[in-house]
Formats: sequence, C-alpha cells, structure tokens
Amino acid sequence: MTIGFTSRAAVSACVLCAAGLPAAGPAAAIAGVDPGPRAAAAALLYRPGTHVRPRPGAPEVPDPSALSWLVADARTGDVLAAHDAHRRLPPASTIKTLFALTVLPALPAGIRHRVGAKELAGIGPGSSLVGVAEDRTYRVSDLWNGVFLSSGNDAVRVLAALSGGWQAAAERMQAKARALGARDTRVTSPDGYDAPGQVSSAYDLAVFGRAGLHNREFARYCARHEARFPARDGGSYGIVNTNRLLTGADGVEPYRGLIGIKNGYTGDAGHTLVAAARRDGHTLVVTVMNPRSGDGHAVYEEARTLLDWGFEAAGQVNPVGSLDALRPAPPRGPEAESATASAPRRTDTPAHPLTWPIAAAALLGAASVSLYLRLRWGPVPTN
Repeated sequence: MTIGFTSRAAVSACVLCAAGLPAAGPAAAIAGVDPGPRAAAAALLYRPGTHVRPRPGAPEVPDPSALSWLVADARTGDVLAAHDAHRRLPPASTIKTLFALTVLPALPAGIRHRVGAKELAGIGPGSSLVGVAEDRTYRVSDLWNGVFLSSGNDAVRVLAALSGGWQAAAERMQAKARALGARDTRVTSPDGYDAPGQVSSAYDLAVFGRAGLHNREFARYCARHEARFPARDGGSYGIVNTNRLLTGADGVEPYRGLIGIKNGYTGDAGHTLVAAARRDGHTLVVTVMNPRSGDGHAVYEEARTLLDWGFEAAGQVNPVGSLDALRPAPPRGPEAESATASAPRRTDTPAHPLTWPIAAAALLGAASVSLYLRLRWGPVPTN
C-alpha cells in the first residue's frame, strides 16, 4: 500500500494508463481550475495508490480489496483518504445518482403520467426492474421510488422520456457532471447498464452523492427504506431499498447513522456503492468500487470499515484533496462581466453606495481603508 504525503511528483502517462486514468494526466484534468492549493490537491489524487495524511495518533487507514475507494467529509468536501480515486471504472447503478441530480429538478413529484410502450423500449436484458407497466398511470414520485429503492431501469426509462428523451438525458447528465467538477465520468446509458465507454470513478461518485445530500428530494428518496408501488391491476405492492447497509437485509448489519445513497451491480462493474452516514454532527460520504475479495456483501462491509475509520479519524488527518477541487473556475474578464450583467439583481438587501470604493481600497489594507473613509465621509452607515 502506497501512502501519499505530497503532490509534487508527476505521474508518467504509462503509469496513468495502467491504472485506468487519463493519459493526459493531472495537468489536463485540472485545466480551468484555479491555480494554487486547489490544483495541487487535485493533482495528488490522480496519483495511483492509497493517499492519507495522518497526524500523530491517528487510526491506521483500512486496506479494502476494492479497486477504488474514497472517504470524504460531506460538509467541507475534504477527502480524508482515497485509493486510486480517479481510476475510471464502470459505475453500474450508482450512476443513477447523477441521473437524479440532473432530472429531479425538472419533474415535479406530483405529475401523473400514463406510460406508453415506446418509453419502455430498449431496456437491457437482465436489468433490475421495479415493474413499470404499459398503459398504467404513475406519479413522478412513484417512479423515483422505483429508481432509488428498486434501482428500476424501467423507471429510469420513463423519467428520461419525460425529461426530453434517452440521449438528451445522457447529454444533460454529462454537462451536469462537468459543472460539478466530475471529469472522469462518461455517460452513455443513464440507468447504469453496461455500455461501451460508460465509466465513472470513486471521486466522481462521491461528488454526486455529496451533491445529492444538498437536494431535499434526493436525500429523502435515497434514505427511504420501503414504499408502495402501483401494481398493474390498480392495487399496489411493497418495494424495499436494495441498499443492504441501509436496511440490514440478507444478513448485512445496518450501519448506524446511514442516510442512503445508492448501490449497484453489473457483470462489468461488479458491486459498487456510494453511501453517506451521520454521527455526532459529522457526515461522511464513501465510495467503494468493485471489491476483489469476499461475496456480494463485501461492498457493504468495506464501506462499513471505511466509515468507521472516517468517524474515528475525524480531526486527526489532514485532507489529501477536495471534492470541490475540480469544479470549473469562475468566469473572468468579459465573460464574467456578461454573466454578471445577465444575473438577476438581489432585491432583499439594498446595495450600499460605498460597496465598490471600499472593495477597491481594500487592496491597500483594511486599516487604511477604514481611516480614509472616516476622514472623507465620516462613519460608514450600516444596513
């Protein structure tokens, strides 16, 4: 196990290719990101191996069998530890987190929709299904329960159709990923079904999971243990969340404080999981991709181990990166002026006439600004 303490060393293109990382390396990956600490932190996580910066007395980081994993503070975005964080791997149904982030805001939960045959066409063989039926009317909230609890690819198909179509959903998901700074993700199948070129990473999935926790609807759906789903005959039946770390099904002990998020499995991806838990005022998000040992429950047990370590290590490790590190830099120059001009003005708090003079003079030092303003205009009034 390689423990990373510095980000100064460059990684050769051949090593990156062997690890499944982009051959262009960190420099290309962080293009458009503000220089300085953010870029340095971003570059470190592109290096292969396990990265952690423990302080004296910190607990030893686990060594899961997963091909890639990451532990981060959901509030600050600080990455506490990671292994091959940017390794590009098939994500399976964990990519539904990005689908939800993209489509949820566009579809009010109370909308009712009668499903047509075309909307269910193209579902891959062996897909997980919740049981969406042709000519049956569903609320959008029913379909989201089907996505989050049963990982229903049929529900994803219908929601994608409602939001502009399958290909449009993939393109919007791609744009959303870039806007969040998730640059390892390539979307070709919005439901997570194995498809050529479909990849994500432990880093990106943690970004999606963390963003989802800030969306009330997303957070509510992903934490739900069970729900009723409309049946073909007009009745309903119960569905249970397939995230065993949440529900404790099939002999997996539920994790105390778990608040969701999404599990997945395909033949190419193996078992994948992005999960979040809250304890003692701290919220952590972890990603585990394709454990190489154990059975189908290994993904949950390795996530459990990482969560335990993260809560124990809180305040005892220095960050090795940030989930915000690859977000696009804010626009500058004419582009920034255009964005500012087109942005709606706030009306809740009136702008003070001295705001811009103060901001400019602040470059010379806060003390001199204060003195200058008091001599010139007297005490500055406050709102």
